[in-house]
Amino acid sequence: MTILILINDAPYGTEKAYNALRLANQFGKDYETAEVRIFLMADSVSCAVTNQSTPTGYYNIERMLKLALRKGAKVKICGSCADARGLKNAQLIEGTEISTMEELAKWVVSSDKVVVF
Repeated sequence: MTILILINDAPYGTEKAYNALRLANQFGKDYETAEVRIFLMADSVSCAVTNQSTPTGYYNIERMLKLALRKGAKVKICGSCADARGLKNAQLIEGTEISTMEELAKWVVSSDKVVVF
């Protein structure tokens, strides 16, 4: 089974990115044969920036994303979203890659399940 998790919100301020990554990591733990794909767009592109300084009282999205990658998840970042936020040339978490809407469309069509946060 292929599962696409689409994240739209910033890494901090709401719990959407946190809950999306919790779900991705649960899939990685309980369903090792499932292919987990994570696509970051809009403000969620900031989730992939390295050396995050976690606000007091919050979880660390960088650590959660690295765990998902270690468990085999594929992580792509909307290039135009990253560019619009000045992040296209930022240092990103190893294993993530800048992508396109064309790639997202392919992922949507070839995924068994799509979950949006």
